[in-house]
Amino acid sequence: YVICVYDVNSRRCAKYMKILRKYLFHVQESVFEGELTPKQFKRLKSELDKLTCDEDQVLIYYSYNVKDI
Repeated sequence: YVICVYDVNSRRCAKYMKILRKYLFHVQESVFEGELTPKQFKRLKSELDKLTCDEDQVLIYYSYNVKDI
């Protein structure tokens, strides 16, 4: 289970959203969550790393336990 939060320059915000929407559910403004396989997680991290620059902050929290609803 993954939660991703970002704080980036407004010019790149749409690019981050586009990437994250391919893998996770949009929860609130710059917050995304969902379940990923290890392969999907690696691919997501790679795409985000290519886009991220020094002034951006991207935080990814992951847990091996599924979120209880």
